[in-house]
Amino acid sequence: MAHLTIVAHITAKVDQVDFVKGELVKLIAPTLKEEGCVNYDLHQDNDNPAHFMFYENWESRELWQQHTAGQSLKEFGTATEGALEGIQVHELTHLPASGQASV
Repeated sequence: MAHLTIVAHITAKVDQVDFVKGELVKLIAPTLKEEGCVNYDLHQDNDNPAHFMFYENWESRELWQQHTAGQSLKEFGTATEGALEGIQVHELTHLPASGQASV
């Protein structure tokens, strides 16, 4: 069965980049321990340091939804209130090449 892939774009306010980066980094260790988390990779845009992106894979949508309702993201939301320009989350499904089995 294919994993659920999540691509989340987080944009910090220009004067809050370092603070938001620190709060995002705090999410990694506890999330990697969550049931169903395959990977949880944080990236920062080389040209726009205020833009961050998580590339995540989850065993199922249900387990990802448990993550989104979890304490770590609640704490992140509270801590970064007023420090973000926005967040966009995309749920994706891998489409294998012709003749390739889905992972």
